Amino acid sequence: MTEDLVPSLGRWRLWEQFALRGPGFPADGVLRLAPAGLAEAADKFAAGDPLGGAAWEDFARLFSETAAKTARTLQDIARMPSFRKAVAWQNRPVLASGIAPFLRWTPGVDSRSSMPRQREELVAHYWQRFCVKNDTIGFFGPVGWGRWDAAAPGAVVDPGFGLIADSTVYWASWGVDALARTLDADPALREWIAPRRVPFVALDGDRVRVPGRRSVTVSAEAAAVLARCDGVRPARSIAVDLPGTDVPAVLSDLVTRRWVVWRLEMPAGTHPDRSLRAWLDTVGAPQPRRRGLDALDRLERGRARVAAAGDADALVEALAELERDFTELTETAAVREKSASTAPCRALVYSDSRRSATARLGPAVFDALRPLRLLMDSAGWLTARLAATVTAETRRVYDRLAAEGPVDLAAFWFACLPVLHGAARTAASELHSDFAARWQRILAAPADVRRVTVRSADIAAAVRQEFGGMGGGWTAARYLSPDVMIAADGAASVARGDFTLVLGELHLAANTLGASLFTHQHPDIAELIALTDRDHPGPRLTPLIPKEHRARLSVRVRHALLRPQDHQVALTDFTADPAGPRIVRSADSRVEERDGALVVRLPDGSLFPAVDVFSHVLTTLSMDLFQLLPPADHTPRVTVDRMVVARETWRLRAADAEFAEDKDEARRFVRARHWRAQLGLPRYVFVVSPAEPRPFYADFDSPVYVTILAKALRRAARKDPTATVTFTEMLPTPEQTWLTDDEGRRYTSELRFVAFDTDGAPSACETSSGG
Repeated sequence: MTEDLVPSLGRWRLWEQFALRGPGFPADGVLRLAPAGLAEAADKFAAGDPLGGAAWEDFARLFSETAAKTARTLQDIARMPSFRKAVAWQNRPVLASGIAPFLRWTPGVDSRSSMPRQREELVAHYWQRFCVKNDTIGFFGPVGWGRWDAAAPGAVVDPGFGLIADSTVYWASWGVDALARTLDADPALREWIAPRRVPFVALDGDRVRVPGRRSVTVSAEAAAVLARCDGVRPARSIAVDLPGTDVPAVLSDLVTRRWVVWRLEMPAGTHPDRSLRAWLDTVGAPQPRRRGLDALDRLERGRARVAAAGDADALVEALAELERDFTELTETAAVREKSASTAPCRALVYSDSRRSATARLGPAVFDALRPLRLLMDSAGWLTARLAATVTAETRRVYDRLAAEGPVDLAAFWFACLPVLHGAARTAASELHSDFAARWQRILAAPADVRRVTVRSADIAAAVRQEFGGMGGGWTAARYLSPDVMIAADGAASVARGDFTLVLGELHLAANTLGASLFTHQHPDIAELIALTDRDHPGPRLTPLIPKEHRARLSVRVRHALLRPQDHQVALTDFTADPAGPRIVRSADSRVEERDGALVVRLPDGSLFPAVDVFSHVLTTLSMDLFQLLPPADHTPRVTVDRMVVARETWRLRAADAEFAEDKDEARRFVRARHWRAQLGLPRYVFVVSPAEPRPFYADFDSPVYVTILAKALRRAARKDPTATVTFTEMLPTPEQTWLTDDEGRRYTSELRFVAFDTDGAPSACETSSGG
């Protein structure tokens, strides 16, 4: 680590700051659901022995007693105000339909029928997520921050005061959009809405050109109106500019032709409510403006009540009142149905929080990170190879278009779509397999081992041979974001050097700390902007993307570290503020060849690598490519120096787990432990099933988590008899935690770093920029 506190791993420079991700409930919470002594008692029955006789009757009685104790423990958990509030944010109806009747039931007295057991599992399922999943949402998954410190002995925690330093309730963009649609329907507001030209529609004098179609000559009046549809000038201002033209009629025709959008739209951003208020302030008609502001104020008061709610009951009441107001104002359902086409934010509002605890990491942790250099070098090869395929394919598209004349970016983009959905996807799939095969050759891991341990010095030459020095590929690909966990029994163990690092994920081609959910929980965003300025002294070009996408895209994960000098290009989606600086339409930009490479020339003369136009697609394609070992029924834990770079994993047919079908809880628990021992599974695992929406934690010492696992296996097998379920060792375990709060409670956590490739090729704008 250098004296200026800019740590580097070869060509990869780390940001001085990192995010500290972790849940809002202590890790040992899940251990409360593993009754002391029950696992040992179960293991006295050897595999294959008949489960009967006096010994079995004694165990069955013990199991029943511990089941009642566990049920009472789960009720204690369900009564916790913080647990109830967390559930209210996640799924409010569950409090009434599942939690409330569970708390009215008396374990050991009332019958423990299937319904109480289902409610036990419901509480346990939420509990595992709140205790051991490093999610980032609300106070039960707050964002923490840390820094490198050359004087820190290992990992130093400043717990701060309480769990949360700050918390904010935000609007989901779709809710504000619904109110905007309601206002858009008010005829008195229509003239105050600014129409905008569709990004891929080009206007050249009186000729309109749309990619893939012949150009069309329009009337002088239509051309004059279209030229003024910049998304900034309201329709009434255009009418003032063109007194002899029936502007509303012309606009209606342009909308019918799909050349113009004339509706009230809010730009994508963390605060869509502020954008709507800013627009309403521009409306010169007092009464319509007041109606709109009254509606927005009413919803804002509701959001404020939600933010101020002190407990679960107050939160439930405030959310319900907000939803009633919203539905009354917009005639729109206040919660979106969960479906394949629904983006992650289904509720009207969501909460994000900043953790009070901060951390400082010293040289000992940095030294243990050194194997990351080899992994990141190989990741650079991945993005470079993917970019090379796309560049070669899109170059052929350009040559074909250029043979007919100048190429505008809109035409180029649409002509390249078959490449992005065809050759690029094929290349990504092939690279995924090739990458794992190359690492398999480097590690030379035998098929029948459980542990592979190597020294980075011993494999460095092989990494260079397999992956060379390739890197980058597009501007965003100069960033990598590793998730690293510290396995240690407290911060004191880290200071003594008694720790192991564990790589979680390596996010390719993205500075994930630039996502809104992280950036807006930082105490000083200017510090993150300054780090971005150091990485990119010149402007960048980024494509505008949709507000939401059903899989991964919502306002919470949108990149928020955009600077005034950065350019944004609207390809098909125009989701920025049209009045913002340096926002251009694809139809107004050109694709050209410079020194053998394709560049995009913006209207102000700025030049950028053409591959950057595809950056969002390329980053999406590369997201899941980093996998060190090829998929197999079993893959070992791989450790390089002091870093576990791959955790031990099993891929098992759900239908082969016969214990899951046993209807007797005690027998199922014993048989599950036999099954686990036969396969060599650890006590704690994370499970990924094709029949479950997200990974979940399982503890083979806990009957309730064994039951949850058994149900998941049954669902997977019934959905597809050949389905496989993936088990990955939990590492660190709940006992290997070092992050504490001000009361000494310990939490699981991961460190989200940002690494920048200092050897990446500079963007075109760094050598040629317009005014």
